[in-house]
Amino acid sequence: MTSTAAEVEPYAHCDAEVLAVRRIGGSLVRVTFGGPGLRDITSSGPDQRIKVFLPRDGEAGPRVPTGPDWYDRYRALPEPERPVMRTYTIRSARAGEIDVDFVRHGDVGPASRWAGRVAPGQRVVIYGPDGRFPGYREGARLGADYAPPADTAWQLIAGDETALPAVGGIVESLPPGAVAQVYLEVPTEDDRLDLARGPGVSVRWLVRGAGEVHGAALAAAVRAARLPDEPGYAWLAGESGVVRDLRRHLVRDRGLDRGRVYFGGYWRRGKSEDAPHEPVDD
Repeated sequence: MTSTAAEVEPYAHCDAEVLAVRRIGGSLVRVTFGGPGLRDITSSGPDQRIKVFLPRDGEAGPRVPTGPDWYDRYRALPEPERPVMRTYTIRSARAGEIDVDFVRHGDVGPASRWAGRVAPGQRVVIYGPDGRFPGYREGARLGADYAPPADTAWQLIAGDETALPAVGGIVESLPPGAVAQVYLEVPTEDDRLDLARGPGVSVRWLVRGAGEVHGAALAAAVRAARLPDEPGYAWLAGESGVVRDLRRHLVRDRGLDRGRVYFGGYWRRGKSEDAPHEPVDD
């Protein structure tokens, strides 16, 4: 039976195949996924989040529960049978295809391990926004948070390598004449990318030194940034503790309205995405 528009859920599970793999800089692997279900995937902004389910070792593809109660059933699966679920950003999309950039940081976790070995033909499941959902046509924005107010005169955009796909999309979406300071902390010189940008957009790359604490360079750069007096907007993403502290700094020390500062904890030091989240202290 074909679902009517009113019955379509905001998100859908889509079977997808790896079509292409290529290295982007020193730490990113860009994977192109394809599949009929991806034709319905939409995006509400340049930092659109999706879930990617990866197969366990030896599996041809992940087996993921679907339906309205899918998450409860997913969590109820025994750990050895539960597919790996991680959150990523849609870097770009075409009819029936999407590109997703994965950060490689060695064999330290199942997602990074998969990204280091991925090859065309492998299969995953993608959980993403379904463009057939009526709410999107009515202006709903789910899983995309970049939203500078109409009176924004300048922007501060900052993140580490995990935020690089979203930052790249944001920078490339900026209109002509936009004024923005962009700070990106990355692990190697090879991670510097040539982001298309206008004359009012400055990009500063912060390469971590050996033994340097992750996020220290980013925090120092943002704290030292000279910000205009006009209404601004800040978008911060990366390690949860780092971006939370930077948000406090911008609101409490710099006087930015908290509604003009987005912060996204893309990962948490010492914890996987499966670990429960702590409450946010505003």
